[in-house]
Amino acid sequence: MNTRRFIVCLAAGFLLFAGLCPSAWAADSIKIGILGPMSFTQGEGHWNGATMAAEEINAAGGVKVGDKMMQIELVKVDTNEFLSIPDATNAVEMAISRNKVDFLVGGFRTEAVMVMQDIAMDAKKIFIGCGAATVEICTRVTENYDRYKYWFRLTPINAGYLGKVDFTLLGTVGAIMKKTLGLETLKVAVVAEKAAWAEGIVAAAEKTLPEKMGMEIVGIWRPSPVAKDCSAELAAIQRAGAHIVFTTFSSSVGLTFAKQMGELKIPAAAVGINVEAQKSGFWEATNGAGDYVLTINTYAPVKITESTLPFYTKYQERFKEAPNYTAGTYDALQILKAAVEEAGTLDSDALVPFLEKTDLVGTAGREVFDAAHDITWGPGYVTGLGTQWQEGKIQCVWPYNWEGITYEGTVPYKLAPWVVEAWKKKD
Repeated sequence: MNTRRFIVCLAAGFLLFAGLCPSAWAADSIKIGILGPMSFTQGEGHWNGATMAAEEINAAGGVKVGDKMMQIELVKVDTNEFLSIPDATNAVEMAISRNKVDFLVGGFRTEAVMVMQDIAMDAKKIFIGCGAATVEICTRVTENYDRYKYWFRLTPINAGYLGKVDFTLLGTVGAIMKKTLGLETLKVAVVAEKAAWAEGIVAAAEKTLPEKMGMEIVGIWRPSPVAKDCSAELAAIQRAGAHIVFTTFSSSVGLTFAKQMGELKIPAAAVGINVEAQKSGFWEATNGAGDYVLTINTYAPVKITESTLPFYTKYQERFKEAPNYTAGTYDALQILKAAVEEAGTLDSDALVPFLEKTDLVGTAGREVFDAAHDITWGPGYVTGLGTQWQEGKIQCVWPYNWEGITYEGTVPYKLAPWVVEAWKKKD
């Protein structure tokens, strides 16, 4: 064989090798695209939770698909969805067409997730949501099952359930204030970031607080999700004589508001949703001024299930922060593993019935999907938590004898001393 023919044959062989090997390698792994805004804490939670689960599953031998053991391969998909829906669209399309992912897990912003959901449905890819709470994302399943059956939401509990927990926390704090301070009619300031997801909560508050909870609304404030100064709103809230500030924050304004509220010693209890207050770094970021802030949460150092504390501790040791709810990707991978092993295939259509039968005890509670492929909420299932910062530590304060539930490690709620001093009626 002359040199030219040798080179041509060698090149042809290389091309054949290059063409065959990726498919051969892919056959030995299950590729899962982890979707999230990776420059933000929410995306970090997505990636961290999935990383822990994949490492544990792979170390134990992987996933049994029929007679074959397969390793999990994660694909980090930066959706940049806080800043650009087109970026999210492009990222998911790339994950499916170029990276050839088998499954999709994650997503955060509703506006982006609904677009990503459609792309996944077009490709018939199982997509387990771990970030967006809007109810309509799941009602699509019941309205057009054949198209949207590949979608499941694991975390958070949907906006309706979040609202129930939200108002339960508000009512709990209100009852404590009435009993402790001798107040009769509580005055509430409603403060929600100017974002689509918060509209429903504000509307519900306008109706529920005066009509069902006997509370007076002294005003509604809607700062920007990325506001750097909330002093004007806080001054107005203090002038209005609010006893409680009912918060709805998912973005960085939650940090700004909590820090300035604490620094100014506004004599009101902060209760509601503040995603920034779910983070381990919240205390340091507020220079301690975030003490006594109460927020809805998913994880805390309490025993929700046998898996909660081991997961929480390992996550905190590994990543130097507490897990936020987007770290529910950890359970999403465990659910996928169980369904794949039971079905014996990676085929989406074959997997849907097995995912619909999911009934696992995960890190945040018993995980069961309803008819809309939404996570079931309530006693005995996933409840969510209320966590409060107390002297530099994040503590679970709810459920506290709610529907007979008190998770081991839960502590009583505390009012800030300056709130007690300002409002306690003298005997």
